[in-house]
Parts: sequence; C-alpha cells; structure tokens
Amino acid sequence: GIALGPYPQREDLRDSWLDRTAASLGGFIRQRAYGRNPGRGEFLSLVNAEGERLTELSDKQIRECIPDIRRRLYSEGLQEPLVARTFAIVREMSGRRLGMRPFDVQLLGGRVMLEGKIAEMETGEGKTLTATLPACAAALAGIPVHIVTVNDFLVMRDAAWMGPVYKFLGLTVGTITEGMTPAARRSAYACDITYGTNKQMVFDYLKDRLMLGRDERHVHLQLERLHAEHARTSRLLLRGLCFVIVDEADSVLVDEARTPLIISNIGDSSQEQQVYAEAVAMARQMDTGADFSIRPREHDVELTENGRRHATELAEPYGGVWMGPRRREELMRRALSALYLYQRDKQYIVRGGKVQIVDEYTGRVMADRSWERGLHQMIEAKEGCAITGQQETLARISYQRFFRRYLRVAGMTGTAREVARELWAVYRLPVVTIPTNRPVQRRQLPEQVYLTAAEKWTAIVDAVRRLHAEGRPVLVGTSSVSASEHLSELLTADGLRHQVLNARQDQEEAEVIAKAGEHGRITVATNMAGRGTDIRLAPGVVELGGLHVLATERHDARRIDRQLFGRCGRQGDPGSFQVVVSLEDEIFHGFFKKHGLRLRRLFPHSGRPLPHWLGGRLVNFAQRSAERHHARIRRELLRADDQLSDLLAFTGRSE
Repeated sequence: GIALGPYPQREDLRDSWLDRTAASLGGFIRQRAYGRNPGRGEFLSLVNAEGERLTELSDKQIRECIPDIRRRLYSEGLQEPLVARTFAIVREMSGRRLGMRPFDVQLLGGRVMLEGKIAEMETGEGKTLTATLPACAAALAGIPVHIVTVNDFLVMRDAAWMGPVYKFLGLTVGTITEGMTPAARRSAYACDITYGTNKQMVFDYLKDRLMLGRDERHVHLQLERLHAEHARTSRLLLRGLCFVIVDEADSVLVDEARTPLIISNIGDSSQEQQVYAEAVAMARQMDTGADFSIRPREHDVELTENGRRHATELAEPYGGVWMGPRRREELMRRALSALYLYQRDKQYIVRGGKVQIVDEYTGRVMADRSWERGLHQMIEAKEGCAITGQQETLARISYQRFFRRYLRVAGMTGTAREVARELWAVYRLPVVTIPTNRPVQRRQLPEQVYLTAAEKWTAIVDAVRRLHAEGRPVLVGTSSVSASEHLSELLTADGLRHQVLNARQDQEEAEVIAKAGEHGRITVATNMAGRGTDIRLAPGVVELGGLHVLATERHDARRIDRQLFGRCGRQGDPGSFQVVVSLEDEIFHGFFKKHGLRLRRLFPHSGRPLPHWLGGRLVNFAQRSAERHHARIRRELLRADDQLSDLLAFTGRSE
C-alpha cells in the first residue's frame, strides 16, 4: 500500500520465504532476458528531433517554453513525448551552461532511472550528469527528488556542478550535510531536488518518525495543523519519500544493508566503565584454543567449556554483574571479539583519542557510528581511550526497509549485475546495463597468486618499480589502512616516491585522486580509491598505455574489485589492471593453514606465483563463498528488522 497525505511513502513490503525465493528466481530470469537490452531507440529519436529544434532557439526562447512543459508534466504525468522534450532541454542547456552535452547512452541511462530501475554504467561514463535528466523531469512534474551519494564532498560538488542547469529550469536545489540545524535541513528538503548522503537522510527520516509517533493519520495531522500553534507537520524535516536516485547503488543498497541505522541517547557510563575495563583485562588472560575459538567467517568468538570455567574463576573477585552466567559469558565474548576480531587500522582507527570505525567497503571513516551492545566500549577500553556511554535505542531502521518505503527508487552504478537477483528480490529493482559511449580499452593482465604475503609484497614492489621506470602512473589498491601503510614503507625503502590515500587522509581524497593520472605518479589507496572522482590522464600518458591499476587483495565482493579496476580505461582511454594476491590474505580464512604446506611441497619454487589454472580457481571459490555468506547475513538482517518492527508496533513504539 501507499500512504499519501502530508507524508507520502510506501508501506512496508512483507515477503514470506516463498515470495523471496520466487522474487530471487524472477530476478535471475529477468536479468538474463532484459538486463543487457536498454532498448528505447524510438525515445532517442524523439529527443534528437526535439533537440534539433532547440539549437535554433536562444536561451530566452527556451526558458519561455518551460512553464508550459512544467504544467503539462504536472497534469499529464511522465508521458514519453514530454519526457523527451525535457531531456532535450536539459541536454541543450548542459552543453551551453556546463560545457558537457549528454551522450545518447546517458539519455538511455536517464530514461531507465526515470522508470524506477538501476542503470549499470561503466565508470567514467558520466553518471553525475546522467542523474540530472530524471531528476529534472520528475521535479518539473512536481515530485520531490532526493539524490543520494556516498559522502558530503560529493553532495556539495554535484549540487554546485549541476546547479546552473537546475537554476535555468527554475528548479531549487538543497544539500544535506553533517552539522546542519533542523531549520536548514527543513529548508533543503523543501527544495525541488535535494542532494544528501544515505546516512543523513535515514537519520532525518527517523527523527520525523519519532516526531510523528504512531499517529500518521492524515485527518489527525491536518486537524492538528489547523488548531495547534506548533503542529508536528510544520516541524517535520522531509516532505515524505517520493522519488530517490541512488548513486553507487550497489554500495548503498547492498553493501551497507548489513548495518542498521540507530538513533540513540548516550546513557550514564560511570557504572559500565569499570565493567568494560574488567572484561578486557580478563579476556587478555584467556587462552586461544583452550578457552575459546575464533570463527573468522562468522566474525564471532565461541567459549569452550574450559573457557566458561576459567571466566567464572576470573570473575569471582568482582561480584555484581559478573555473577550471572549468561551476562558474564556475553561480556567475555564481546571482550574477546574486541581483542582478536577487531584490529586497529583495519576495522577502525584511533584519532583524537577516539575510536572511529572504517567502512570496509569504501575505506572511509564513519566518525559518528559506533558498534552495538558494548562492543565499541570494549574496543575503547582495549585502546585506552575514554569510554563513551552505551547507547539507549530510540529508533532504528535498516537501509533495506528505508529505501523500500520510497514510492519510486532508481539508481546508477558501475557494478550491479553480480547482485541483480538480490536487488530484485529485496527492492523489486531491475538492473539494466547501458552500453559505453566509446569502446572499452581496459586490458586485464594475468592474475598472480602467491603462497605467502611476503612473496606477494615483493612482487608488487617489483611491478610498481618497473611501471614507474616506464613513466606510467600506477594506482595500487589495498584492503585496509595497515596494508596501505605497510606497502608505503616498502616503497619508501625502495626509493619510490608515492602518495597514500586512506582513512587518515580522507580530506585530501579528491585532490590526490585527481593527480593519480600524472606521468610516473604512484598512488596507494584503500577501497575509497576516489569513487565518484575522475582520474584524468596527463598529456603523454595515453601513448604509454594509460593508468595501471594493481589490486593487492581480492575483496569479499567481486563488485568492489571491479570498482577499483574501473579507475583505469575510462571514456575510451587505454588502461590496464592486474591482481596480485597471496593465500595468506583474509579472504582465504583457514584455507592456507590447512593446505599451505601441501601446496609448498607441490610448488617449491619460492617467489613464483601458483599456476594460473590453480590460483584462479582458488580465488573464485573463496570470493563466491564470501559473497553467498554476506548475502545470507543481509537476508537475516531484513528478516530480523521486520520481526523487530512487529514487536515495536505491538508495544506502541514508532520504529
């Protein structure tokens, strides 16, 4: 169902196991049948015909056409001839105002998004400009448009960059960033088109839910507006969830779907501080194997029978909360997780005396996020930081449930086909692959799989040295802050000047990435690698073969790897990429311990990679296994989120 009135949004979609299975199968069949065929040749003909007429007109004459188009879009809806005329105007004015005229493939991408689909466009194909096409058409039709992107820098950049086109059409543009007042947010959401990050929009939505409580009935809110001095509707931030265009849709709708968003109050930590410190001190006295086992795949710790007895003995002098066996074991498991599963400069960094989470998919710091159920406080105790109060949940929602509440969702990304089934099963979003404007000239070099990490790093430094001597720019992708800094030390020792981009230098991201295409430039980056920022090749670099991308680890998701590879060979430029990994990398979990010795006997030539047929199979097996595991976690989160919502609804809570 659809709830309209003062706060339009879609009601929660509840799927049974059978619905989800049928949707997943339907997504697979649909993707095979239609995913690579955007069609719409007749639509392009309409746009081009309209465009020919516009070239003869002055800016003033084009502006005079807009009120009529706006009126017709509002009354007749998004009819194809009207959309074609709107796209033609946006294309003409983009050329005149921005010096960028959308290509035919961008028009197709815009049309696909306006229909409520995901447009899979190669990196470098101009997704930022493409988004203006459906945004303008929907906004002129009177539909509030939200454009979601991955960080505040891109929010400000994209809104300012595309602003002249919106302004010409008479559309207002707002931006939502960190640290804005409620009044400024309300004003930004009142605009025709609003740019913001997914996190900011979800938290603003949760604040509105807390404001409304359970009373969302249209009549009640309208009556309140008539007689109350400070009616709730006047204090709401958003105008509802109408139409959203999600940039980097795979990252936002899939990767981040594992994290529930929570609004909470910080409680009094004075009592808990001592407990967390005691838990970490006791956990340091527990023995791996005898007292507990680590399950890296589940990212969990399990106490053995001996461990439970040992925990009881260690806790005896403390009394209080340590006397309850379930509470004691839970605290001990959290403390052991903090010590052995969460590593500094990998899952988090310590900056300014605070523990800050690093997003594993983007490599960016999530400064105001914290782990749940005392884990964050355990890590603070482990690192000797001031312990913050554990937080009392006021409202929570997952990205999956939030985006399913929009009346229409669209998106764009360079990498969606691997998760097309999941996007259909969860959001009923089809994925359409848009052809490239120019043929792709990106070359893949053979993957190299080494037995040990030491051999891998030696091979990587050798490859960087060789490419640097040729004058080619090199972008080296690493999986964590610690890995980027380890490679930086090796390159420095070898006398190779380079630039590092990780969660510690995230403020300089755009500047560093913009220079990554210069002659002989070496850039070491975590997964952030400038998503959304173009790497332009300096003069003379094209003749040398363009940018070379070197991946030092396979990610849990093939899409993240493809995002990294897509930094080279953009818009028809030449480029190449290669993967150099080892069986000691995290993705192989316990594989190397079990089979490493056997492989070393079979392939004793130290320093050489495994045969390609074997290395490739091992990598594919590990990666597909990890993808299935994470997809299962996301399904379980959505199911748990639905169950929690039912429970809170029963108790009268808003979310």
